[in-house]
Amino acid sequence: MLHCAPIAAISLIVKETLSRSLAWLDLRLAPLVRHLPEAVKAPLRRLARPAVAAPVTACVDTAAPDADDPAIAAAAIEAEQPPAETDESATQEPAAPPSVPDATDDYAARLRQEQEIFAGQTDVNELPAIFHYWSHTYLRPKLEHFGCANPDEFFANALQAALHDAPQRPARFVSLGAGNCDTEVRVAQILAARGLRDFVLECVDINPVMLERGTVLARDAGLSEQVVPVSGDFNDWQPARRYDAAMANQSLHHVVNLEGLFDTIAANLPAHGRFVISDMVGRNGHLRWPEALAIVREFWSELPPDYRYHRQLLCQWDEFTDFDCSGEGFEGIRAQDILPLLTERFGFESFLGFANVVDPFIDRGFGGHFDAESARDRDLIDRIHARDEAEMLTGTVKPTHLMAVMRSLPYAGATRVWQHMTPQHSLRVPD
Repeated sequence: MLHCAPIAAISLIVKETLSRSLAWLDLRLAPLVRHLPEAVKAPLRRLARPAVAAPVTACVDTAAPDADDPAIAAAAIEAEQPPAETDESATQEPAAPPSVPDATDDYAARLRQEQEIFAGQTDVNELPAIFHYWSHTYLRPKLEHFGCANPDEFFANALQAALHDAPQRPARFVSLGAGNCDTEVRVAQILAARGLRDFVLECVDINPVMLERGTVLARDAGLSEQVVPVSGDFNDWQPARRYDAAMANQSLHHVVNLEGLFDTIAANLPAHGRFVISDMVGRNGHLRWPEALAIVREFWSELPPDYRYHRQLLCQWDEFTDFDCSGEGFEGIRAQDILPLLTERFGFESFLGFANVVDPFIDRGFGGHFDAESARDRDLIDRIHARDEAEMLTGTVKPTHLMAVMRSLPYAGATRVWQHMTPQHSLRVPD
C-alpha cells in the first residue's frame, strides 16, 4: 500500500508507469542487445538506468516486492557497459556474492515469454514465398518417397496406420504442443475425407488463447468430437491413458524436459502405436554448427545489401550473425538433444532428415526479400540447396530438420529413409 499526499502519489504513479514501461521494453530487448553495435547500445543503457536505479522517495511502499516486476531485466543491458573506474584506495565493503536464479523462476519467466510470443500468432506456419518454391521443388519429391505430398499427409498416414492396428474404438491419439490445433484439424480432415472418424485426437498445449482458437477451428470444421483441445504442460505431462499414437508438430524444440516427455510417451505407447513428429533438430537456439556456419557466410557474401536486413529483428546483418533464439521463451532450447534422445528410446519406421545451410535464406528473417518469380533469386536458392544436399549426403553437415514415425522398443521392422540418410548418419555429436 502507498502512503503519501495526493500530488506526490500522482507524481509517483507517473514515474512508476514510465519506469515499468521502460523495464518492459528492456525485457524484450535484453536477449538481442549483445548483437547490437555500440552506437545502439549506448542509448539503450540510458533508458535502462532509470528503470533499474531511479530511487522512489515520494512515499513508502509497504507491500511485498512484485516477483513479476520486469525491471530487473534492464540490468542485462546495463551489464553491457564497461565498468566505471574506481578509486582502489577507497575503503569498500566486500561485494556480496551474486545470487543464483532459481530454476523454477527461470522456467516461469520463460513460460510467460512463450505465452506472450504465441498468443498473438494466428498462423504460426506462415512462411515466405521463396520457402514454398524450395519446399515444392526439393522437399516434396522426398515426401513422395514416403507416400505423401506434404507434412499433413505424413501425419495422417501414420495416424491411419495406428487406427488400423488399434484394438478398440474410438482410437485415441494425442498431439503434444498443439498450439492453435490448425495442423491437427487439417490432419483430422484428411482422415475424415478417407471415411475415418472413429478416433479422438487430444490437443495438449499450455497456451489458453491458442487452445480457444483450436476449439473454434475444430467446431467450424465439424470435427469437435474428433479434435479435443486439452490444457497441459508437456514438460510435466502425465497422461491418464495409453494412446494408439502420439504426434508433435514443431513443438519438441520448445521442450526443456525432453527425457521426461520421451520416457512418458514410450511408457504409454503400445506395440502397435506410433509416435510421429516434424521438428527442428539443429544446434540449440537454432545456431549453426561451425561447419555449416562457414558455408552460410560463403553464400551470404552473394546477397545484395538490402537482402541482409533481418525482417523480424529489424536490423541489418552485413555479415551473417549466428543468433541464439533461445534467449527468450523456449525457442530451440534443447534442439540438438532431440535426435540423440529419440534414438535411445524408439525404433524408426520412417525417417527423413533435411535442410541445413539453406535455412536462413528461406525462413522468415530474410526469405521475404527473395522473389520466387525471379530467375536470379531462384538460381541462388538452387545453388545453396545443391551444396546443402551434397554436404549432408557426405556427412560434413547434418540435417537441422526431421520428420519421423517411431515405434516403441523393441522394434524389429524396417526403417524407410531417403537414400542413406539414416538417424545415425544424421546425428551431430557436439564438439
